[in-house]
Amino acid sequence: MITVPPPSFAAAKVYLVGAGLGPVAYLTQRAIAVLGRAEVVIYDALVSQELFDLLPPDCERIFVGKRAGKPSTPQAKINQLLLDHYRLGKRVVRLKSGDPWIFGRLLPELATLVAHHCSYEVIPGVSSAIASAGLAGIPLTAKDTGTGFFVMDGHDPHGWPWPALAQLPTLVILMGTKNLPLVVDKLLQASKSPGTPMAVIKNAGRPEQQTWGGTLADMVEKTQGQSLAPAVIVIGDVVDQRIVPALTPLPLAQKTILVTRAADQASQFTELLQQQGANVLAMAALEIVPPTDWQPLDQAIAKLGNFDWLILTSANGVEFFFQRLQHHGWDSRALAGLKLAVVGQKTAQSLEKFGIKPDFIPPDFIADALVEHFPQPPAGLKILFPRVESGGRAQLVQELRAKQALVTEVPAYQSACPAHMPEEVWQSILNRNVDVITFASSKTVTHFRQLLAQTSQADGYQDWRCLINHCQIASIGPQTSERCLQELGQVDIEATEYTLEGLTGAIIDYVHQNS
Repeated sequence: MITVPPPSFAAAKVYLVGAGLGPVAYLTQRAIAVLGRAEVVIYDALVSQELFDLLPPDCERIFVGKRAGKPSTPQAKINQLLLDHYRLGKRVVRLKSGDPWIFGRLLPELATLVAHHCSYEVIPGVSSAIASAGLAGIPLTAKDTGTGFFVMDGHDPHGWPWPALAQLPTLVILMGTKNLPLVVDKLLQASKSPGTPMAVIKNAGRPEQQTWGGTLADMVEKTQGQSLAPAVIVIGDVVDQRIVPALTPLPLAQKTILVTRAADQASQFTELLQQQGANVLAMAALEIVPPTDWQPLDQAIAKLGNFDWLILTSANGVEFFFQRLQHHGWDSRALAGLKLAVVGQKTAQSLEKFGIKPDFIPPDFIADALVEHFPQPPAGLKILFPRVESGGRAQLVQELRAKQALVTEVPAYQSACPAHMPEEVWQSILNRNVDVITFASSKTVTHFRQLLAQTSQADGYQDWRCLINHCQIASIGPQTSERCLQELGQVDIEATEYTLEGLTGAIIDYVHQNS
């Protein structure tokens, strides 16, 4: 019998990590390394979903952020969550946007950890206070116009010494867009020139970054009716030195594409679309988590020598199977004598990370082709199939058993629907800023519909369909397209090659044909 070892309390530690501007590209190397080993992540609302792709598949995720107009998680509860998971011997990551030392409410959490003698580490992040201006082409300091800058919180403009602030060359204001008219009025009352240049930089460092330029005299009017948060406000003559590079138009320029995906697909797909000029919004429509019970997989691993073939149909199946194998102190040598079949090149690439090349990959990247092209008669073969716990397509197993193969199905992971839709995605949908919604699996379609329906209802919108009726629905293949029709009532784009590259190409072709 395989026994499960107790948790290693020597590894217990709380990492207070600055998530920076959002994209992985602006994350520190230390933060990337820590996220890759995290067992629990406690995260805020402005943390980019893209960062979750760095987490181990079985990492527990706990949301403690605040949606606009909704109650925030009490600080005392967050402090207790850190303590509870630390005491379970976990590697805990407290993930905050930007830099935790700059308006990151770090001190209450740090004080709690210190008071309870918890091991901790603070990992700084890139702060929007400094990076936003540079990403918009604005130098915060310049020889003649910007000899320094002052960073301030814009939540409560009433408490600041505005006559003194008006004398400073450059002001950088965080969390101030809600009070933008009041900030402008305070500076004008303090005799700041109405012609003073200013900029509002929204979503700095993200594909959907947007910059409004103007002066104290006209900025409120220019941004009237716009959704500005989260944004950084820069006020000073340095704004006039902004340099905006000329860009060659790309096929998907000016298109905003929503990627509803599982974690193992996000980074690659996002990069493919961004290379073609798209603004990409990433939304986790699947959370890959451990199965309800490890026992069936553990029992199968204990009897690997009884099987002829091991079939793996996804990168998630590979990751969880080998993770469990290693959990029991074994490695790929335990598979000696077994033949391996995989579906898709991505699954094969995941397998190669463990030093193994598959014995068989069907010519088409779908599970149905595996049975049709199986390299030997299935009759009598003992086949182990670690798979998703529920909701996967049963046709593969049915066809193998119809050919008299002895198939042992065991749950290796499960795909759950996330608890909520990211605020940035919801706001983009409300503002009708999304042009294309992509789906790379049938489950992402179902979960997206569920999340859209529940978020719409919570915010008082009864008809969720009207919020996306202007969007094109893009599918990776026939099965996903069928689910799109069932759940959403439409599918506009379907890849002919059932890969992320194929889906990217199909979107480009559609945009070109309809431009």
